[in-house]
Amino acid sequence: MKRSIFRGMALGLVTAGTLLSGCVYRMNIQQGNYLEGRTVDQLQVGMTRSQVRFLLGTPMVPDAFNKERWDYLYYFKKGRLKRPEERHVIVWFKEEKVDKFEKNNVPVSPPMAPDEGAPIAKFPKI
Repeated sequence: MKRSIFRGMALGLVTAGTLLSGCVYRMNIQQGNYLEGRTVDQLQVGMTRSQVRFLLGTPMVPDAFNKERWDYLYYFKKGRLKRPEERHVIVWFKEEKVDKFEKNNVPVSPPMAPDEGAPIAKFPKI
């Protein structure tokens, strides 16, 4: 009789633990350089290292064996069950200027209207 009570309590604890484990809050995890489509679209062949650093920030993964390659990584995991969002930009330099670059999983920025200009005007129109 004691064993059946113990088994019943154990089964109840396991069931309660399983149900309550779904109620645990999982915070969002964000790592790396935030790579926004409109920012990455400004990257051009011929830019200097300082211009790239100003535009995208300091690279997260400096290559110890190849000083001519910068890797920018972005990782974002929302909550517990969603698949993480990953973005990757690789910039290659030749003679201290951008030779080529590769974008992986970076969203495309929406095109701006020709007369629209910047989203926030510095001075009001008169």
